Amino acid sequence: MTNNLIVRCAEPDDSKALFELIQGLAEYEKLSHAVTGNALALHEHLFGSKKYVEALLAEYSGKAVGFALFFHNYSTFLTKPGIYLEDLFVLPEYRRQGIGKALLIKLAQIAVERECGRLEWTVLDWNESAQAFYRSMGASILDDWRICRVTEEAIGQLAAKES
Repeated sequence: MTNNLIVRCAEPDDSKALFELIQGLAEYEKLSHAVTGNALALHEHLFGSKKYVEALLAEYSGKAVGFALFFHNYSTFLTKPGIYLEDLFVLPEYRRQGIGKALLIKLAQIAVERECGRLEWTVLDWNESAQAFYRSMGASILDDWRICRVTEEAIGQLAAKES
């Protein structure tokens, strides 16, 4: 498998394939209805004048089979940048072949190169196979932290409040 596997930084021509993989992730998580974006917006955020995210693409025999989408965050306690892994996904028929591992290793190499203090991500509570995989790769799953989220409409409402 690894002889035909390439993990590389995404390039502008990869935007459509990346968005198709994002749709595959949404389908896997039973959240297809939540996908409201498109490949054009993804392309702009990856490669436009203001880059918001970066991506790694896993190709097997020339076919896009997985990706990792990430961006920088910052630890005030460490006073170091970190990397937040937004999504890691491998097509179901290509799982358990080392592709997810290869993506995480490449991302860890980027984190070391950039002198990051942390590499973080979230995992769904029902996805026990992913949790086991992440633990096997050295990740700790933090039980004492909760995600706080303000969505688009609520962001507008919050912004309109007086301080």
